Amino acid sequence: MGLLDKLKEGAGQAKDYAQQAAEKAKDEAKELQLKRQLGSELEELGRVTFDLVQRGELTHGDLAAGVQRVTDIKAQLAELAAADESAVTETGAGAPPASG
Repeated sequence: MGLLDKLKEGAGQAKDYAQQAAEKAKDEAKELQLKRQLGSELEELGRVTFDLVQRGELTHGDLAAGVQRVTDIKAQLAELAAADESAVTETGAGAPPASG
């Protein structure tokens, strides 16, 4: 086998490897996209489920603890927001200047 034949063979192997790598990258990108979509759909399903439980339209023992945790967190956020609003009102200060 001559040098030219070896070069052609090596180039062919490199081309095959590059095609395989591109296909793998494409598959990984598709997988990542699907995982993000799944996360988004599960998040939306959770919101809908939470709302249904809050309105009393859906009941199940497995949901109660999670709904209570979300309710507690929302209450804590409301308390923090109220405390921030109160502090701003008391000092008469507006929002702090943007740094940058």
